[in-house]
This record gives sequence, structure tokens and C-alpha cells, in this order.
Amino acid sequence: MQDKSPLEITDKIFYEDNDFDLMKAQSLLSQTLENADDGELYLESTKSESFSFDDGRMKNISYDSTKGFGLRAIAGEARGFAHSGEISESSLKRASETVKSVSKNYSGIMAPAPTHGINKPLYTSINPIEETAFEIKTKLLEEIDSYARSLDNNVVQVSASISASYQAIQILRADGERAADIRPLIRLNVSLVVQKNGRRETGSSGCGGRGVYEEWISKDKWKAQVKEALRIANTNLQSIPTPAGEMPVILGPGWPGVMLHEAVGHGLEGDFNRKGTSIFSGKIGEKVTADGVTVIDDGTIENKRGSITIDDEGTKSAKNILIENGILKNYMQDRQNARLMKMQATGNGRRQSYSHYPMPRMTNTYMDNGTVDPQEIISSVKKGIYAVNFAGGQVDITNGKFVFSASEAYLVENGKIKQPLKGATLIGNGPDAMSKISLIGNDLALDDGIGTCGKDGQGVPVGVGQPTLLMGGITIGGTDTN
Repeated sequence: MQDKSPLEITDKIFYEDNDFDLMKAQSLLSQTLENADDGELYLESTKSESFSFDDGRMKNISYDSTKGFGLRAIAGEARGFAHSGEISESSLKRASETVKSVSKNYSGIMAPAPTHGINKPLYTSINPIEETAFEIKTKLLEEIDSYARSLDNNVVQVSASISASYQAIQILRADGERAADIRPLIRLNVSLVVQKNGRRETGSSGCGGRGVYEEWISKDKWKAQVKEALRIANTNLQSIPTPAGEMPVILGPGWPGVMLHEAVGHGLEGDFNRKGTSIFSGKIGEKVTADGVTVIDDGTIENKRGSITIDDEGTKSAKNILIENGILKNYMQDRQNARLMKMQATGNGRRQSYSHYPMPRMTNTYMDNGTVDPQEIISSVKKGIYAVNFAGGQVDITNGKFVFSASEAYLVENGKIKQPLKGATLIGNGPDAMSKISLIGNDLALDDGIGTCGKDGQGVPVGVGQPTLLMGGITIGGTDTN
């Protein structure tokens, strides 16, 4: 299977195995979009599985297989969209009648086809679900449970899960252009509960990416995730209440980039900026962050969770510089918003499935490296917070206000990392916080492959990252009542 192209693989899935005629579909699509200025037929087949192990036994095993299409016509700002879980000529005809009404009496000129594909494949086309035997997957979770308990007698509960999906997509346009992608995805998560002297704390860790089980969940990798979850849990056993107030915050490398993703990334998506609802609207060419801050969205990183060979409109994935040395350079665009804003599509038109329409979404979004040694950053802080991991957060893209909860954080005093903290919450404004970045480390890291981004009810896999950095004057919501 690996020797075949994504187009060859998807031709078999959607036409040979489904008794669906490509020429008839292409003809009907052309009729549907004859008065539209853009649109496509999106075909998708996805197989997925998950295994969860909890408290010494297998808790849940599931398998799902879906296949369907989404048909879209665009006329100016209007969008007609219909979808079906049945790929057939009759269901496509019904969808066509619904969709083409949006472009009735519209005299748009069809937008040119996107540039398809890239020279080098970003990930394998092997199906991870079929590649690894069922018994190996169940045994793996048993081994994780046993190994975690053997490391520390204080472990009282182990939860572990693995999942895989295999998504095949093909995109047809009215002009006869076609594009396809095969997207395997793996995920492992480990969560532990430790108990000591009557106190219980938890720790979690995970990893994943595009590929097969053996690639992402080798023995070395899953053991590392177990050890990391245990380290976090035992660290939390020593945590003290977080002091409240305004103080400098050091953000660690890797996963803390989720704060950048939420507080800044969403505000750089094209739809929000076209509608003027983002705090970054109309600011291209202006200074929006501190000097030295460069923010990139890159969907072309091999095997990463947020990577895509093409987006869900057929535009090739790209490395897009959004902010360069503090200056706003670009927005992330799908085809419709790019067309209306007279800009270029950036390969960020993404959708959760065939039953969802595409919109501007992030892929792997990160802040680029600086030049400062991370230890110098820590040494420069008299009193502050060092946030290493986040549990979650939320942001209002209209004003940039955010709230994030740290799952692992430490007090910093006189340039030294002190006690771990419990209940640290960071409160601020995205652009304001970005303008307060004073030091940027040289230790850029991307997360281990666990991110899922939600927007308008759709979730897509993403990556985040950053180097260690120092922000001044962030409000800390703490748990210390003294």
C-alpha cells in the first residue's frame, strides 16, 4: 500500500469499492458549481479505534468506521453545504439541489484550483489499525499498568489509553482537478494517582503523531510517558498553595505553547479578521508583540500531529510566518476568506469530517527560538512563577483576555526554582502579555503530540510549541488565602 499514491488509494476506496462513478460525480459537481465562485466535493473514509485500561482491567474497547461526502458551493460570502453518510449518485443529486440554490442567479467566476501536494510525503500511508495485532494493543496497556505500579508503591491508580485513526480524503473540483491525502494518527495517554500520608495527587503524560503504533508507542516511549506522569504526580504531592498577585511568569518549552495557541493563534485566523472581530483585525504591518517574538504556523513538519500534506480544500500545506520580530505579517486563511480579503490561501482550510465545512484553523503553531540560555531566564527572576504544564484555558478573541490553569508550576525566588505550586492560574490579555515578553530562550520544543483544537463545534488535531520565555506582570490567581 505504501508504494501507491494517496490518489490511487482513495480511488479504490471511493470508486472501486463503493461502486461510485467518478465521471458522473465530476459532471454533477460541474453542474452544481456552474454559477458559484468556489466549492468542492469532499470524500472521506475514516476508521478509528480506542482502548482504555483503568484500575487493573480493560475498561473500554471501541471501533468505528465512517464514510461520506460533503458538497459545498460558495457565492461571495454565502455558503451552501450538504453532506451525507451515503456515497452514491442519488445522494449526491439530492445534495446538489440543496447546495446550488445558494448560487442561483449568481454570476461569479470560478476561483482557480489550489496548488496540490508537496514533493516529499509527510507521513506514511500504512493503516495503523491493521498494521498492529489486536492482542499486542491490549497487552501493551497491561504492561503499562504493571510497570507504573512497579516504579512506586504510592501508585494507587493507573489509567492508560491508546487510540488510532486512518483517514482517507479526496477532493474534487468543478474544473476536474483532484487531490487526496492519507492521514494516520496515533495517541497514547497515561494518568496516575499517587497517595502518601493521606494526600492524593495526579499526574498525566501523553504522546502521539502521524504514523503507526510501533513508531509512536515503542517500549522506550511508553516507559518515558509513565515515568513523566509519575514525576508530575509526585511533584504535586509536594505542592503548596499558589500566592496570588501580579508577578513575572516563566513559561517552559513545548506544551506551554498552548497558551500562545489560544491567546494569539485563534485571533490570527482569517475569518475573525475578515469580520473585524479579532483584536488583530486590520493590523498587518503593525507591531503587535515585543521585539524578538516570531510566531509560525507550519503544517509541513514530518509526522507531527497537526501536520497535513494538503488542507481540506486541496491547498498544499505550508510554513506560514504570522508574526515576525513583533510585526504582524499574515493571517491563516482558507480559500473563501482569502478570496474575500484579496489574500492568498495559506493551507489552513480544515474541517473535522465530511459533515463539517472547512474554516481557517491552525496546524502546528509555535513561537520561534530566541538566543537566551533558559537558566539565565530563571536566574533573572527575583520572585515569580515558573509554569511548566497547562491543564487548560480559555480566551475571548474579541479582546484577547485569557485564563489558563497550570497543572505543573513552581515558585521562583532569587533566581532559584523552589516549591511546586498547586492551583496556579494565569490571567491576562494575549497581545498585552506578548508585549511583555522580555527574554526568549534558545530551547524551542514542540509538544509530544496530544493537542486537539476546538472551534465552532469542530475539533482537529494540532501541535503547539515554544522555547522558554519570560513574561512580565501577569496576574496570578492563587490558592494561598494567607
